[in-house]
Amino acid sequence: MALRGINDQEFDEMIRFCGIHGFDLTLIETMPLGEIEEDRTDRYLPLSAVRADLESRWTLTDSAYRTGGPARYMIIKETGRKLGFITPLTHNFCEGCNRVRLTCTGLLYLCLGQDDKADLRRVLRDKTYANDPRALDAALDLALDEAISRKPKGHDFVIERKGEGPALSRHMSVTGG
Repeated sequence: MALRGINDQEFDEMIRFCGIHGFDLTLIETMPLGEIEEDRTDRYLPLSAVRADLESRWTLTDSAYRTGGPARYMIIKETGRKLGFITPLTHNFCEGCNRVRLTCTGLLYLCLGQDDKADLRRVLRDKTYANDPRALDAALDLALDEAISRKPKGHDFVIERKGEGPALSRHMSVTGG
């Protein structure tokens, strides 16, 4: 995670380390999830600014490489390694997001930046399907289809909510991802 005043002076060293050891590096902007003890706007560092700063010292070229996740990659000419940017705030990538997250308690979150979820555990524990695995499969398929149809086209992350708290009270550790 790229954080102003925390690690913003370490990116060059991270890039060098990754180049030496054959690793790729991906940076992510902070996301306003969950209450924390400080105002996260003080630590927010837009990756567009990080990229511009890095381009003054490194040769970055766009890459067509994709993982299925939200990162957009550059190739660092000097190391030959990839540098990924995950930009939920400066470049909303929601339209192309195909991710949902299933918690260990059976809640299927449709978006990191929204509270909408489906309770799949309720379907799995429904006694109506106790002796009918095919009916259970059909009910689960229906619940998943209904949930996915509600997947939003955008999130509620707005970093500028200074003093208003996070967009969501749920922490990332609850959601997974």
